[in-house]
Amino acid sequence: MTSSVTVQSNEKLLDMLQRMLTIRRFEERVKKEFAASRVKGFVHLYIGEEAVAVGICSNLRDDDYVTSTHRGHGHCIAKGIEMKPMMAELFGKRTGTCKGKGGSMHISDLTLGMLGANGIVAGGVPHAVGAALSAKYRGTDQVAVAFFSDGALNQGVLHESMNLASIWKLPVIFVLENNQYAESTSIKYATSVEDPLTRAASYSIPAERIDGMDIMAVFEASAKMVARARRGEGPSYLLCDTYRYMGHFEGDDQKYRTPEEVNEWRRVDPISRFKKSLMEQGYLSEEKYKEIDDSILKEVDEAVDYAEKSDWPSPDEVMDDIYSSN
Repeated sequence: MTSSVTVQSNEKLLDMLQRMLTIRRFEERVKKEFAASRVKGFVHLYIGEEAVAVGICSNLRDDDYVTSTHRGHGHCIAKGIEMKPMMAELFGKRTGTCKGKGGSMHISDLTLGMLGANGIVAGGVPHAVGAALSAKYRGTDQVAVAFFSDGALNQGVLHESMNLASIWKLPVIFVLENNQYAESTSIKYATSVEDPLTRAASYSIPAERIDGMDIMAVFEASAKMVARARRGEGPSYLLCDTYRYMGHFEGDDQKYRTPEEVNEWRRVDPISRFKKSLMEQGYLSEEKYKEIDDSILKEVDEAVDYAEKSDWPSPDEVMDDIYSSN
């Protein structure tokens, strides 16, 4: 790893490991349930990218804001949403985070600052900017984080959002999860600039490019950006090079990439790297790791059981929660 873990407490480090492993086990189970036709609709798994969500959200408070993407399960868990209501939402049950009406791409929890996953590419970015504007207007030190992937790089709304955030010095962090492919199109083909980091310079936004498979690199870079935002110094841009091990969606034939490429990225797996580093530092043993993993697997089983036993929404609720008068 490129960063020292000794600057953090053992409790903090183990919490970060646990959150990454929770995302991995949750997504693996979602993959299984989708294959069994118990989860409906599209599913976009976050497996491989766990270090980005956890590294950044470990610097945030509950009242800070996050906007997500169609690949949003990892962001939700990293921000603190419980697995039971998330799984229930995927099953379409009324105990879900959106009462079974949103599904995989619309999980949210406003009490934790999770403003929602979003099925529209770059759709969450202006929401984060709006939340940051609200925080500045109200005089709080809250921070907003906009997660987006390389597929959003050429969406006009991203550029408009970055421009406004820079002009108004808003407390927002733009996080590019560069997982190399916009569905099946390589970033090398679809984006005119060789280094997407240069996009931030167009709007006078300070930026950094890091190894998104190294959780401590993500944590330390985002910590500086969060502190900067809280001081009222404006937006930042963090480019995290990462990779999704699964297809763009479940069922994707993945003909656009080779097994060798996937295996090459798996060699720098964020969970395995962090586990090894913690063990070398004396923070973790194999026994403790197994204890953490077993506990998570039990929670995942309980989440599925909760979802299975929960009631379906009633037909007469179909129009509830569609509009707000507030």
